[in-house]
Amino acid sequence: MKYNGPKVKLSRQLGVPLTPKASKYMERKPHPPGAHGLSRNRRQKISDYKKQLVEKQKLRWQYNISEKQMLNYYKKAAQKTGNTSDNLATMLETRLDALVFRGGLARTIYAARQYVTHGHIEVNGKRVNIPSYRVKPNDVITVRQKSRKIDMFNDAVKSARPPEYLSISKPELSVSLLSEPERDKIPVVCEFSLVIEYYSR
Repeated sequence: MKYNGPKVKLSRQLGVPLTPKASKYMERKPHPPGAHGLSRNRRQKISDYKKQLVEKQKLRWQYNISEKQMLNYYKKAAQKTGNTSDNLATMLETRLDALVFRGGLARTIYAARQYVTHGHIEVNGKRVNIPSYRVKPNDVITVRQKSRKIDMFNDAVKSARPPEYLSISKPELSVSLLSEPERDKIPVVCEFSLVIEYYSR
């Protein structure tokens, strides 16, 4: 999904910083945008449906995917054995663009998607330009040799702090998936149970 709107405004609506700029801005203005943003939290009780909808939107935008993609991921997660929330979290987190971002090769999920579609990323030595490509344990994600001199990759990786299911080599600009991510280890802001409730209505 390609989103070209204001990231800071969207971040404030969701209450989740989607970019480094949004994170800094929300430290000063943590409330929703608009003239009545400060008073929104004082309004009447939020319905269960609204809570579920907000959590679903939070999750969708943190992975920068469309509603159709999100619904398809839910259906696949529900069909698999095991906990649906865990299945959904793992499927989303093992997208190629998500791991490019999480591994520190891109500063935002939007940049990660762009790098993948522009052909800068390889998986196990082969170029992959599909953001939704499913990365498996022991797969190695690298920046193409011809792209390694580009400043945006080297600048992004300097501040990389990948989660424990990823191993990163900053000199090689590579990230390895050590194991399938567990839901409680994935650094997203979301109550997955409410997302499942939303789609299972």
